[in-house]
Amino acid sequence: MTGAGRRAGRRVPGTEPDWLTLGQAAKYLGVAQSTIRKWSDQGLLPAFYTPGGHRRFRRGDLDQFLARSGRGGQPGPLVLIVDDDPALRTYVRASLEGEGYSVREAGSAKEGLAALEEQPPDLILLDVLMPKVDGGEMLRLVQERHGVGAIPVIMFSGGVEEGGAEAVSRGAQAFVGKPFDPEQLIESTKQLLPV
Repeated sequence: MTGAGRRAGRRVPGTEPDWLTLGQAAKYLGVAQSTIRKWSDQGLLPAFYTPGGHRRFRRGDLDQFLARSGRGGQPGPLVLIVDDDPALRTYVRASLEGEGYSVREAGSAKEGLAALEEQPPDLILLDVLMPKVDGGEMLRLVQERHGVGAIPVIMFSGGVEEGGAEAVSRGAQAFVGKPFDPEQLIESTKQLLPV
């Protein structure tokens, strides 16, 4: 490339770059990098690859994606996933973000309560079986701090057969139990909190 070509491609101070890295694109859309990768792999979001194999995203493509998804640059309703299984959290997060939700994750009740204080979500997806503080105790603490029903909660578990009636009696809006299906959890979220 000639010196003039390099100058022409150089960013003018005060302007945003047209090409974004994976991390920059994730920040621009307000989602996790894993979600950007998933959308790119599914062909929903065009990506270009550097000679080293790194993905780059054109800002205009990201804007078009936002317009197509109906988000228009506005973040969707915020869902907090509290579960000690990182693989499940990643799957549910990517699926919900693909539907237009904003998502935060917490790997324990302690992390979930801290996230709740930073920014109260519109809905909590809460695993029943977690080490130290279980989902039932976290639900009680959420209700103590924010009021019963102030933040809707869907409780779920792959290890509890009959927990639905108890979860609802404790103040949860729904329960997804054994056999656990993450898609059912996502559908319950969409019914309780439409985008």
